[in-house]
Amino acid sequence: MEQYAIKGGSALVGEVEIGGAKNAALGILAASIMTDEDVVVENLPDVRDINIMLQAMESIGVRVEHIERHTVRLNAGNVYSQVIDGDYIKRIRASYYLIGALLGKYHSAEVTLPGGCNIGTRPIDLHLKGFRALGAKDASVSGGMIVAHADALKGAHIYLDMVSVGATINLLLAAAMAEGQTIIENAAKEPHVVDVANFLNCMGANIKGAGTDVIRIKGVSRLHGIEYAIIPDQIEAGTFMFAAAVTKGDITVKNVIPKHLESISAKLIEIGCEIEESDDAVRVVASKTLEHTHVKTLPYPGFPTDMQPQITVALGLAQGTSIVSESIFENRFKYVDELTRMGANIKVESSTAIIEGVKKYTGASISAPDLRAGAALVLAALAADGFTTIDDIKYIERGYEDFDVKLRNLGAMIEKVDSDYNLQRFKLSVS
Repeated sequence: MEQYAIKGGSALVGEVEIGGAKNAALGILAASIMTDEDVVVENLPDVRDINIMLQAMESIGVRVEHIERHTVRLNAGNVYSQVIDGDYIKRIRASYYLIGALLGKYHSAEVTLPGGCNIGTRPIDLHLKGFRALGAKDASVSGGMIVAHADALKGAHIYLDMVSVGATINLLLAAAMAEGQTIIENAAKEPHVVDVANFLNCMGANIKGAGTDVIRIKGVSRLHGIEYAIIPDQIEAGTFMFAAAVTKGDITVKNVIPKHLESISAKLIEIGCEIEESDDAVRVVASKTLEHTHVKTLPYPGFPTDMQPQITVALGLAQGTSIVSESIFENRFKYVDELTRMGANIKVESSTAIIEGVKKYTGASISAPDLRAGAALVLAALAADGFTTIDDIKYIERGYEDFDVKLRNLGAMIEKVDSDYNLQRFKLSVS
């Protein structure tokens, strides 16, 4: 089993190029099914979730051509099935976007219930409620499958009971070709929601208001092929920004949209880091001891739940007492036990972590419980005294492309190893 071997203690310094946004890419790939013409998607991250999504699309007849590592050409002109039930698709949460796309185009979809990281309950009732409002007669869960069928889809006024990125994107997909106008209220405003809407508009959809809490969609009869580049990944960028904070480093993250990172930058400034912004880059310098703060995760433009483990790792090394409140997912603090093994002083009460800063972390053998927590534990290991091994890195590789390579280029001592022999070789090489 592969694991990361890490020797901590080095400040990370240099530049890192940020890839395309995984969460935007998954919705965009699903949307590409809705035209019979060629679609070229650029800036596609080469991570496990994306590759599984492409595999699922191929299984129903979508032609997938890899032009280069980060560019694919897709053609869904010969889709022969609206049923996706392979075990592999259970590994990713965003497989449910295929329901909205298939329902929107073919008025029929059956997709295996999705999996992904176990960070809390992520019910699909909002999705099903929206599909039924658009005319799906039997949108439901049956036999481990999400099922939705309709004679026709018609625009509707849909109010989401809670802000949901997944439901917002799925309803954009289903409504894009529905008859008449659809209004989605209390819609999610995340950058990847806007990117999926922009992609659909470039294909000929008529969507207005993406990025606000009210989105209006006028259905069109057909969508056409395009070439489209995915936005940079806000969470990958934020992870490297916190890598600078945690290791007392100086990192410039390139190929980013600084506007998308404002809540992250604000917290880094609050805890004592220096931030320099340019048109498409953000530099983070951590030359002082970190200061304590309070943070609460919120839907965009609030502080992202996907950045909560990273800021907790940083605050574990800050002076004083910090409080982190999680308002999105109830199981997001599962990594705290692993961080405690490294010397952190954190007490979790319900959805709140109370953090007493310590002077240092120490190396330990730990496991990644999910995607973002796994990345955060890597940051902790990079700041720790001694050696750390991290198991279950398959979670990290779901959403970070060449994570260890990018970190090594910044001066990190990290290696992916698959045996005790290679682990001992690594330890000897960096001793």
